[in-house]
Amino acid sequence: MKPPLLLFIFISVSLEALPVSVTGNNVGAYHPTDDITVDCGSNTSSLVGGRNWIGDAADRSDYSPIEKTHSSTTAEASSSSPSIPGAVPYLTARLSRSEFAYTFHVTAGPKFVRLHFFPSDYPNFRRVDSFFSVEAAGYTLLRNFSASLFADYTHSVSFFSKEFCLSVREDQILNITFTPTPGTSDAYAFVNGIEVVSMPESLYYNTVVDSTEGIKVVGLPSPRTLDTTKALEAVRRLNVGGQFVVPADDTGMYRTWEVDDDYVTSSNIGVLPVNTTIQLNYSEKVPKYTAPDSVYNTARTMGTDKRISLSYKLTWSVEVDVNFYYLVRLHFCEFQIEINEPLDRAFEIFIDSQLVEDRADVISWSGKGVPVYRDFAVALLDHSQKKRTNLSVTLGALPDGSTLYSDAILNGLEIFKISTPDRNLAGLNPDPTPPASKAAKIAIVAGGTLGCTVLFLLAFFLHRRKNRAKDSTSSDGTSWWGPVSRSTTKSMKTQWSSLPLDLCRYFSLAEIRAATNNFDKVFIIGVGGFGNVYKGYVDGGATPVAIKRLNQGSQQGLHEFRTEIEMLSQLRHLHLVSLIGFCKDAREMILVYDYMARGTLSDHLYNTDNPPLPWKQRLEICIGAAWGLHYLHSGAKHTIIHRDVKTTNILLNEKWVAKVSDFGLSKVGPTSESKTHVSTAVKGTFGYLDPEYYRHQRLTDKSDVYSFGVVLFEVLCARPAVSRMAPMEQISLAEWAQSCCKSGAVEEIVDPHLKGSITPECLNKFCEIAMSCLQDKGANRPSMNDVVWGLNFALQLQVSTELEATDRVGVSVHDSDDSDHDAASIRGSGSDEASNTSGGWKSSRETATSTRARSNDVCDESTASYDAGKLP
Repeated sequence: MKPPLLLFIFISVSLEALPVSVTGNNVGAYHPTDDITVDCGSNTSSLVGGRNWIGDAADRSDYSPIEKTHSSTTAEASSSSPSIPGAVPYLTARLSRSEFAYTFHVTAGPKFVRLHFFPSDYPNFRRVDSFFSVEAAGYTLLRNFSASLFADYTHSVSFFSKEFCLSVREDQILNITFTPTPGTSDAYAFVNGIEVVSMPESLYYNTVVDSTEGIKVVGLPSPRTLDTTKALEAVRRLNVGGQFVVPADDTGMYRTWEVDDDYVTSSNIGVLPVNTTIQLNYSEKVPKYTAPDSVYNTARTMGTDKRISLSYKLTWSVEVDVNFYYLVRLHFCEFQIEINEPLDRAFEIFIDSQLVEDRADVISWSGKGVPVYRDFAVALLDHSQKKRTNLSVTLGALPDGSTLYSDAILNGLEIFKISTPDRNLAGLNPDPTPPASKAAKIAIVAGGTLGCTVLFLLAFFLHRRKNRAKDSTSSDGTSWWGPVSRSTTKSMKTQWSSLPLDLCRYFSLAEIRAATNNFDKVFIIGVGGFGNVYKGYVDGGATPVAIKRLNQGSQQGLHEFRTEIEMLSQLRHLHLVSLIGFCKDAREMILVYDYMARGTLSDHLYNTDNPPLPWKQRLEICIGAAWGLHYLHSGAKHTIIHRDVKTTNILLNEKWVAKVSDFGLSKVGPTSESKTHVSTAVKGTFGYLDPEYYRHQRLTDKSDVYSFGVVLFEVLCARPAVSRMAPMEQISLAEWAQSCCKSGAVEEIVDPHLKGSITPECLNKFCEIAMSCLQDKGANRPSMNDVVWGLNFALQLQVSTELEATDRVGVSVHDSDDSDHDAASIRGSGSDEASNTSGGWKSSRETATSTRARSNDVCDESTASYDAGKLP
């Protein structure tokens, strides 16, 4: 966008009490049920462009943010900031280094949500420190977003907005939550303005599939639907061949339509016919509010000179985030005098260099002067680790004999990013400075987007050869927004010959599809940043398994996939999840494990559909997980550091046996006595990270011990490691629990379901163990061997106290199956050593040696050993 035009826009929208025209473009306009405009950080309301922008800091404002810490502030931009806009809502901002949220009580249905930003230096907030995420209605709109990087990348203006489309359910309140990126003390979130505007149900969402209304997916043979379970982000909205359309001149929804000049990338820019006198006839399928009249009575064409039109293809290119699907809407209307009959002007349409229409004929589609649009969806994938790529829309003329005029026409273009299956729209932050040649082509307006940080990406691959289209998803099309794959002619076993195929099984993709009914959604038993986990059946349906299908672009990529296979295929322990096999075919990365019927430990701490676990059962689960980690540290050939110990990575089988899982981040520890640590980049999960490892990038087995200490308090408190909505002092579970233990207020943190069921002796010992794990210096933390014995001692204290209480009421302990089981569990776990050790610790070389021998032998144990009440 050119500066003079920007100046005109902001002068026009800044005029107080400017009446909105009810003639011309606004005849038959849509009247939104919800039309909310919030001037964030302002203590007054302002009438701008006929809309009342309500200050969120005004007395009794309906839109004051919700925040538990009450630490947000309002501010005006520094007077030294360049390009200070002179219009609401960019004059003031709401800023905070803690989470804050806005609540909107709106009607059900799809909405536009527009977020306005002016990255600037504000008092006590530096421009470069703004890194934050935004969530709304269950969707991640932005993640680790840097408004300053985004503005600098565009090189056009220093203020901008992001436009999203999402749907609000009948039972839902629209919350928009801003969260500073954790891990950086100076990071903050901010926003200058918020709009929430209703839209017609069928404006962009399509739930009907037929030859004229369905969305054609590039590379697939049949049209599909786009329902309101998806969110959209507006990338570009162009008035092709026409003038800039300001929000007040839209059809009641305050959209901005940009000039297309900067996006035409073909060698010839075509010609610009205009017909402002034609009577446009809208239809039921394309109502008046679809786009302003000015979109349909201007256009860009190739021209009627065949020598020229047949020598090039008219192309628009728009930069987009990689690894998302995109909705591309092309607007058409034939208004030129010479175009009156079918085949007068037929042409080709290409999306991302792939042919989607070989004989587009607007007159045949709708008639003369009748607006019409066509929707296409395309997947943009880039394997070169680039953050962005170009999405192209191309028109090509047909030769004589195919059409009267070798020409093509386009009136309008809209491009939207489509949310991934995990409800994510966030892309990567741009590089600090784009190439100079690229900067000249980039413009930003309301509704523009170039993305933020992505943790969860789609796994798909699409044919990119011209005219090649093969549907590789299921016939019913239920997974069309998900992975799209193609077969490979190269042998998987040749490509992956370095993997231990003799130690674990290789599954073909056909076997995996058969096991999961072609990845049927009903088989999904877990979802994470890595992708989906399915319950499946192999060996003719005889063996239930857990199948983890990694998203192709997820953080857990190829390296983590190989690490998991190489580690787990050589480890066998009762308390480690067993890897059965893997599949690496058609760009799929799939791991097959033993099926764990009870799910994750996290499921039983937080899922209210599951009954709360009794205390002794929690203790036994902790002991089992500790045995698994002890084996990794001491029982394998080399020390293995898990690096991602957390409750979601502790699985439970049908007999409640705990098994440590997910070895994608694991590292082999020091291989010589002269080295005490492994120097490596920090990886893991926020809230569980060893602070010493985080500060110095020095990884040791004591880093796992710290994470396990967080797990212990998580089990005791039944609250997550990080609670961002909690009061400041309670956000970090590790810090809060340690504080309560030191002050003698342990009872405050105990899960209410456990109140009265934990004996004081057991509680004190358990907290002592957890506290020792959370020592700031790794050298002061216990080994996992010590933790195992300490937890067994805590369990003995619990059981013995209960037995004494039972004896006092005259009931024989031998009449209780539960008590027998508990006593047997302790005996099988070596609790005699634990009980004879002061404080419950056993750290002698003799005990460590015997423990290692027991751990090494566990691979020969059958499940019958657990039935007998024995732990390895």
